[in-house]
Amino acid sequence: MTTDPRLARDPRRIDTPPQPPPPPPPLESIPHQKPLSGSNGVNGDSSNSPAPRDEGGFKLKFCTVCASNQNRSMEAHLRLSLASYPVISFGTGSLVRLPGPSISQPNVYPFNSTSYDTMYAELNGKDPRLYRANGLLTMLERNRQVKFGPERWQDWAIGKPRLDHRDDRGSAGVEGGVVDVVITCEERCWDAVMDNLVEREGSLNRPVHVINVDIKDNHEEALVGGRAILELADMLNAAAKEERDRSGGEWRNGAGGGGGGGSSFDDRVPDIIAQWQEKWPNLPALWSLAWF
Repeated sequence: MTTDPRLARDPRRIDTPPQPPPPPPPLESIPHQKPLSGSNGVNGDSSNSPAPRDEGGFKLKFCTVCASNQNRSMEAHLRLSLASYPVISFGTGSLVRLPGPSISQPNVYPFNSTSYDTMYAELNGKDPRLYRANGLLTMLERNRQVKFGPERWQDWAIGKPRLDHRDDRGSAGVEGGVVDVVITCEERCWDAVMDNLVEREGSLNRPVHVINVDIKDNHEEALVGGRAILELADMLNAAAKEERDRSGGEWRNGAGGGGGGGSSFDDRVPDIIAQWQEKWPNLPALWSLAWF
């Protein structure tokens, strides 16, 4: 069957090429602090910037974890640090993997030794238009204002002082190398953390709550997940403080096991998560009590 050539010129019959996805939200403004060593990050502006909270008093210590210690765990790390929580962050992958020009050409870096500054400079030199459009440069601008570079969970020497991380955001309070709550951002990361803790055999005999908040790995969902994790942290911290005050201030590690009310906090954690889950039903949660 032939086609009327006049119809070929009909603009309604011309296929419109698919539009590229919208760029990620602008980099949220990070309040000024002493620059990290070797960092020259640039602050962005956003009307929805998280405001820093200078709150004293008792604080649980947190650790956030995702696959590459780049997007979800770093957004949560930033949120918690701005709320004055002691916090560290890690990735569970074998290598740091960032999107490249195609799905078969990722940008791959080793953990622990590659700085966010180095990644930013390399990607900006390769294709600034591509990596600005897909949000990687914006993400790395945020990350390099938080700490030096991505760290691997499996390489973390739990209980060893982290004196070389004193310039990291949220480092005050976690210098001793232990935390009270680990929050992962994907179920496979939760599995990796739990398996690794079993392998370590709890040599410190210290309890730790391991919670997974399932967050899709994109910039928009990371922002939502970061707010949700901060709210969960506030709820957990309020309960821990109540139990600590009830026991006359006796609290050895903030995760149970401290005199008087410690075990009561452990008992309350599942109910706190269930209450939080009602508000955030699109972020499925898992929980387990484990040991360092």
